[in-house]
Amino acid sequence: MIVYKTEEEIELIRLSANILSQVHGVLAKHVTEGVTTLELDAIAEEFINDHGATPSFKGYNGFKNSLCISLNSAVVHGIPNAYQLKPGDVVSIDCGVFYKGYHSDSAYTHGVGEVSPEVASLLLHTKESLYKGIEQAVVGSRIGDIGYAIQSHVEQYGYGVVRELVGHGLGKSLHESPEVPNYGKRGQGMKLQDGLVLAIEPMVNLGSRHVVQEEDGWTIRTRDKKPSAHFEHTVVVRKGQAEILTTFDYIEKH
Repeated sequence: MIVYKTEEEIELIRLSANILSQVHGVLAKHVTEGVTTLELDAIAEEFINDHGATPSFKGYNGFKNSLCISLNSAVVHGIPNAYQLKPGDVVSIDCGVFYKGYHSDSAYTHGVGEVSPEVASLLLHTKESLYKGIEQAVVGSRIGDIGYAIQSHVEQYGYGVVRELVGHGLGKSLHESPEVPNYGKRGQGMKLQDGLVLAIEPMVNLGSRHVVQEEDGWTIRTRDKKPSAHFEHTVVVRKGQAEILTTFDYIEKH
């Protein structure tokens, strides 16, 4: 079932998204050599709680942490642990915030210190593809238009688009209908209407699109062990131009 949001509901999601965007900004200052991914998780949880919100991921299907932190060849759903970041690492931080009854969801992939030129290009083009997808999140477009925009942008660079994991609707639940694949055909899928809130989240691999799940039951890794990138915004479908509720400004200003 598709749940379109009222303007009042969108305002509540915007409040949630603003807390989430600030969390990402705080974390960006700490993504440095020597910090552990578990320390980043604790920073996020404290910030979220201090703002009267709760972490969307903690307890979700038994997940024990506030962040999914996916390193290097991990695509998504990585579990924070005692690993210390080192120069050249690729760190995807995915976070959700639940506030006043509504979820927001956003992800950003950082390079630690100097990363290789090919990794820097992967991060740049994956982030570009997110905005290409968002451009299609307008009234009258279709779900397939979003996926096509993302896929066509990154495949021109030889990257692989993950098929097994997709974006999604969100609101009172963290994952609502519809699914939003990062691949697809123009003009296919459901028609988009005003008030649909979506998490659009390209997951793009430096090598092939194929992934495997690790024995921990959560972490998704590239089969060829090459790095992966993940960027995500919470957006509202609108006439003419999508409205982006999360922002990377706090990250990129730090």
